[in-house]
Amino acid sequence: MKQVVNMYKKNDGQKRLGVIRLELDYELATLYEAMVENNEEKKNQCKQKLEKLRQEMISLQ
Repeated sequence: MKQVVNMYKKNDGQKRLGVIRLELDYELATLYEAMVENNEEKKNQCKQKLEKLRQEMISLQ
């Protein structure tokens, strides 16, 4: 039973990693826009979101 539960957790984790990668790409594009616009508030928001995504990605690996 434990193996079945671990298998589902692993599959869910792999799916979530794919979603996180897409979110990372989007946030990096948003950060680039903020840098071009020289928008400090938007840059800080993107950096915070990227840090959260990084931590989540590390916890899933």
